[in-house]
Amino acid sequence: MRMYDIIAKKRDGGTLNHEELSFAVNGYVAGDVPDYQMSALLMAIYLRGMTDEETAMLTDVMAHSGDMVDLSAIAGIKADKHSTGGVGDKTTLVIAPIVAACGVKIAKMSGRGLGHTGGTIDKMEAVPGTRTSLTQEEFFRQVNEIGISVIGQSGKIAVADKKMYALRDVTATVGCIPLIASSIMSKKLAAGSDAILLDVTMGDGAFMKDLDGALELARQMVAIGTAHGRKVAALITDMDRPLGHAVGNTLEVLEVLETLHGRGPEDLTEECLELAANMIWLGEQAESLEHARKKAKTALETGKAFEKFCEMAEAQGADVRYLREPERFALSPVRKDVCAPRSGYVVHINAEQVGMASVRLGAGREKADDVLDYGAGIVLKKTVGDAVQKGEVIAELYGASAEKCRDAESVLHGAFRYGDEKTEECSLVLARVE
Repeated sequence: MRMYDIIAKKRDGGTLNHEELSFAVNGYVAGDVPDYQMSALLMAIYLRGMTDEETAMLTDVMAHSGDMVDLSAIAGIKADKHSTGGVGDKTTLVIAPIVAACGVKIAKMSGRGLGHTGGTIDKMEAVPGTRTSLTQEEFFRQVNEIGISVIGQSGKIAVADKKMYALRDVTATVGCIPLIASSIMSKKLAAGSDAILLDVTMGDGAFMKDLDGALELARQMVAIGTAHGRKVAALITDMDRPLGHAVGNTLEVLEVLETLHGRGPEDLTEECLELAANMIWLGEQAESLEHARKKAKTALETGKAFEKFCEMAEAQGADVRYLREPERFALSPVRKDVCAPRSGYVVHINAEQVGMASVRLGAGREKADDVLDYGAGIVLKKTVGDAVQKGEVIAELYGASAEKCRDAESVLHGAFRYGDEKTEECSLVLARVE
């Protein structure tokens, strides 16, 4: 078998089989297939597409290119959630304890942030003492005992994906739905959960910019998971604006705590309850989605979800005093108000630009080895639909220096668009795919 023939077959619109995909992917991981040949194959896939069967096979090969986590030592159904990313997306830290409080086991591996989107692990590490790297024995024991653990993703999970994504990033092949689907689902399959909820974000702050693309990505990922014997559902959620008010690691943790106490922003609370309900249903702890929604709401309102969050954090070394006394958290020393340049209504907030402004403050990474300023970030004081007066504060910035705040302010101003009429509110959950 030759890589040349595999490239030519896909170039001409052919359908690759499991053997050919294994040869290409495993050869690339081993160093036998050079970058230029894998680049050619990725471009051929980008231009010609893949069948559902091809995408499922590619996903399987990528999943088996590294460690396959066996969660059978954990009793019961294990549920996982994956988001395609967004600005202000701290949903995992709200959803996971809600779902665990309702009896579904959460054995979750999450990632760090890069670019304008934040990472769950970074937010967790903003709580002093938190360990996000556990041994397999510690991880399994914690989930069995308290029902929940969220840890950093092993570098040995789906190793082909890391190499292939780096190549896609420099060959203009990132925006290919079969390649996106196989990238996400290879990691989810390798992580070993029985039930997977996919949060496919759509809009300015998301990878998928339109509903048709988001629906197709969701459909392909659900098909992949189903083909591999997993219970899978996907929700298409709106990321045309930041979720909640806070962007930045400590600020988002504070917003998570407010939400777990029932005082969080309405949009964040609503979306988290819907996502949690779907996970509870997939985890077979409710008779219907409606029953699952009621259980999720009760877990939030009774404080059981907050206590489960504290239980998880303490088990992973966190100083729980910070969670029970949030005033202990320190924010970056320089604070700056951003004011509206005109009167009217906020008609749009570009989430990606808000995310980039937070990166300028030090809350995110432009390169993988950048050091985070956990106390940096943005608190939005106005959202879409709000009336504003010229000179009124629309956001608060927190950074290590006045220069960083000024730099972020110029980016943030570009994120806000104003008009003379109030815009209609749109639904946060746009569609469901199962």
